[in-house]
Amino acid sequence: MSRAAPLLCVYGLLIVLAAALGCDRQPDDMALVPEGKFLMGAGPGSHADNLRREVVLDAFYMDKHEVTNGDYKRFVDKEGHREPRNWAIRGYDEDLKDHPVVFVSYKDAEAYCTWMGKRLPTEEEWEKAARGTDGRVYPWGNEFKRDRANTSISGIVGTSRVGRYEEGKSPYGLYDMAGNVWEWTSSDYKKGSKVVKGGSWGLSHRFSRAFARVGYGQNTRINNLGFRCARDM
Repeated sequence: MSRAAPLLCVYGLLIVLAAALGCDRQPDDMALVPEGKFLMGAGPGSHADNLRREVVLDAFYMDKHEVTNGDYKRFVDKEGHREPRNWAIRGYDEDLKDHPVVFVSYKDAEAYCTWMGKRLPTEEEWEKAARGTDGRVYPWGNEFKRDRANTSISGIVGTSRVGRYEEGKSPYGLYDMAGNVWEWTSSDYKKGSKVVKGGSWGLSHRFSRAFARVGYGQNTRINNLGFRCARDM
């Protein structure tokens, strides 16, 4: 036996042990958002609950893409969860499998993330994942670029395929953090409602600014509201 053989055996045992302890590599469909501080909120003149401030977060993973119709269909088929309202009326559209799922309530989104071994992000996590640490307005910088996000001025009038806007990625490599669909977070807005972030295809670019925040009741299911999941390290 060569001298390398025992070392290879030890290395193999270490890999097995790491997997057993949950020390696996970064998921391919998620991006790492490192620990540390970032600038959150808007500048002077903004509402009192959204002033610019420094926030410190632990590291976490975030889905690179919004959850798609195709992703959600696997969940519905496996778990028997209720279909989004548009599927119930018109049926599932295979041509839209790579578009973000919509007509899902907060509880629907939460159930999907739990099924995937993940969770919904907090508002703070979502905003850091969208804008990085330097307080930029949009994922790519401070100036809006109409060809980097699906908003009401994109001319699409509806959802677009996730990942379409390569130049619209956030500093951590997440797609569609501006426009396409609003995204649920786990943070409370007011009693009975949750913060949603990111703007959508049906609204102007002002709503797609990283610091913009709106509250929707947990039972809201509409055609421009979806989600993505996060996961602890």
